[in-house]
Amino acid sequence: MHEHELWLTALFNDHLAGLANSILSAVRMTAENPQRPWQSWIVMELLVVAILMILLPIVRAGFSVDKPGKMQHLFELTYNFILEQINDVGIAHGEKYLPYFGTLFIFILFMNLIGVIPAFESPTMNPAVPLGLALCTFFYYHTKGVREQGIGHYLLHFVGPIPALAFLMIPIELTGHLARPLSLTMRLYANMFAGEQVITAFLGLTKFIIPVIFMALHVFVAFLQAYIFTLLSMIYVGMATEHSDNPA
Repeated sequence: MHEHELWLTALFNDHLAGLANSILSAVRMTAENPQRPWQSWIVMELLVVAILMILLPIVRAGFSVDKPGKMQHLFELTYNFILEQINDVGIAHGEKYLPYFGTLFIFILFMNLIGVIPAFESPTMNPAVPLGLALCTFFYYHTKGVREQGIGHYLLHFVGPIPALAFLMIPIELTGHLARPLSLTMRLYANMFAGEQVITAFLGLTKFIIPVIFMALHVFVAFLQAYIFTLLSMIYVGMATEHSDNPA
């Protein structure tokens, strides 16, 4: 984990330390260092949120049926790609889940890519961020499973096809479900952290020569990990909602 304080984090700590401490106090928490309560991963995540909140309305305002711009083409391509992935997973009425998966993919992608900028770092390098996203997916697919099938039918998933073996299947199913957030967290965190370490090492060795190959690799990993996290989330939703059209 990076111990140094980014310039933006220092700016937050210099001018907004009181705000952070007030928020922590409201949830009955205390910063390790009340004088410098802001951590880089939180600041970077807030920065990504701010960028998206500014960028997306601007892009949306520029959409045109007659003369679509490059950004419109890019977002339409992303929209169609995500919807195609949802349908390939086999989720019925996949368009209903597009807002969540689209938001998840874009949010993770931007958090991964911001680390390419030398003055910043990817918030996904801190395990708290992937864990938060993983828990969102965990609660999301359970909620959708219950909503689509009803709680009684959904709970039958944990029993298995043979009721006599429920005493064995229920612990196995519970363990498997609880392992999913951990798996999502470690996969995203480990890959982003490792990629950042490789780039930092080569930047330190080459000094003034930018290792373009490794920067390109970091961008590739950023896209790949955003895709994998979103795809696994789709699979979990698909498993939770399958057979929802069948009577309980």
